[in-house]
Amino acid sequence: MKMTQDLFLEAYEKYKNTVYSVIFNYVKNVDDTADLQQEVFIKLFNSETEYESDEHIKAWLIRVSANMSKNHLRSKKHISDAPFPEDIPFYDNMESDDLVKEVLKLPEKYRIPIHLFYYEDYSIKQISEVLETPEATIKIHLKRGREKLKKSLKKEDWL
Repeated sequence: MKMTQDLFLEAYEKYKNTVYSVIFNYVKNVDDTADLQQEVFIKLFNSETEYESDEHIKAWLIRVSANMSKNHLRSKKHISDAPFPEDIPFYDNMESDDLVKEVLKLPEKYRIPIHLFYYEDYSIKQISEVLETPEATIKIHLKRGREKLKKSLKKEDWL
């Protein structure tokens, strides 16, 4: 299916929080995240890609979000060490703000797979495809990320 205005609006409403959360997990800055989110959706609107399904659109958005975030961080145009915002929209329904803060402290290679696996309900295979990383690597990153979270949560007496 080709991108139409109706399909774009539907995709925006359905995936705006997913795109926001993926980008924020990389850049950790609300202003930069909002700018990049807008750029991702402009790219979607102008896309000539034929989409097979809603899942294909979602995977495309996640891949583009990750790539644009990485490019942004490499460009050195981002603002670093911004304080952690208290009102992040994509985590409104999560059980523990403390857990979210600990996830965001993880290195990117663990943080992104953990976010996609636990908060976006992606399978290891889907994460592997979206991040263009071998499944075995994703499994290792999930395992090590969980271990790091467990250690940091024990250190803070949350477990």
